[in-house]
Amino acid sequence: MPVLLAMGGNLPSAVGTPLDTQVAALECLLKAGVEVEAVSCLYRTSPVPVSDQPDFINCALRVRTHLAPQALLDVCQETEVALGRQKGERWSARTLDIDVLAYGDRVLPDEQAWRDVTCNPDPAYILDQAVVPHPRLHLRGFVLMPLNDIAPEWRHPVLGTTVREMLTKLPASDRAGIERMAVDFGRFSTLQPGRGAV
Repeated sequence: MPVLLAMGGNLPSAVGTPLDTQVAALECLLKAGVEVEAVSCLYRTSPVPVSDQPDFINCALRVRTHLAPQALLDVCQETEVALGRQKGERWSARTLDIDVLAYGDRVLPDEQAWRDVTCNPDPAYILDQAVVPHPRLHLRGFVLMPLNDIAPEWRHPVLGTTVREMLTKLPASDRAGIERMAVDFGRFSTLQPGRGAV
């Protein structure tokens, strides 16, 4: 059962650059009992919506965990705070953002609640509990491009389409400003595509 996470940031933290922060985040996840199976390539992405803040560095993770979805979300949020994330304005620059994208084929809290969140006209609307699959993942190039590196055949349990199919259907404008970076991920580089991970 693939558990999929997205990670990104565009501000330095106490541990260094956004890339350093994401490597530190992986270490935190490991200590919390989240085993990292695969890491996508890193992508430099323009802010969404467009603004004058720095570009983001984004990636996707395939993990294994005994944690329930809400507990995993809590660990992700605790890791964000531990590495310097502060509550700010919507769409603001940040040191770290970790989202739970999918928990196998589970739909939480239930399909109707998932559809309510997804159809809400406020693009930042979310419930105060784990909502999986992430209600915006199928609309975001900066999520689908890294996710395609490590889970192209994962099938969305509500929409019925794979990551590869969702990415293919995405308008070119939603993939603009996303560039694969030729950098590695510290000791986690062996988990990236072409280095042992699928």
